[in-house]
Amino acid sequence: MAAAPLLEKMIDAPLPLISLLGPWYSSGALNKEEFDQLCAAHPELLIEQEPDGKVALMAPLHLNSGYYEMEVGSELRNYARLHQLGQGFSSSTGFRLPDGSLRSPDASFVSHAQLSKLSPAERKQYATIVPEFIVEIRSDSDHLPTLKRKMQESWIANGVKLAWLIDPLEEKTYIYRADGSVAIRHGFDQILSGEQVLPGFEFDLKLLQA
Repeated sequence: MAAAPLLEKMIDAPLPLISLLGPWYSSGALNKEEFDQLCAAHPELLIEQEPDGKVALMAPLHLNSGYYEMEVGSELRNYARLHQLGQGFSSSTGFRLPDGSLRSPDASFVSHAQLSKLSPAERKQYATIVPEFIVEIRSDSDHLPTLKRKMQESWIANGVKLAWLIDPLEEKTYIYRADGSVAIRHGFDQILSGEQVLPGFEFDLKLLQA
């Protein structure tokens, strides 16, 4: 499919419908240059790209979801500043993963060892490195089975060592590890650990009950 018609189709995607029903997926694919053009034309949207070049458009967050992201991101930033093991990144950060997809987790951490692989010029582009740790937070419009597949097929399969899927709707947290194991924490009355991946990092889920 030619770039122009596909871009036009995506640009006309109804934002209110995306906000209510969740991500909108294209029927055609874009190359990296076309994808960059789409992102530049719509900075108000979160846009991800699948391994086959198709894209997903996501609407801006509702108030609660934005609050959850801020709480997790703030704790991760504070950890990074205190321990000096790497840097934390916001949900606006795009990672170009080994399978060709481009993903933007709700929060992420990259070690200095990984960051050192990037030149100053590469740091001004989508990162072609894999974060050691990521967090995804389910919003009202997110389909839980789709998010679970994303955690395993996009994040763990591409090299993420520890990934949290936090579900405020059901107050559950799914913890995905590099060895393929998945643990489930029930309730927001407990503290999550960064384990060996982020030694010393803890997140109190009670922060998401406000």
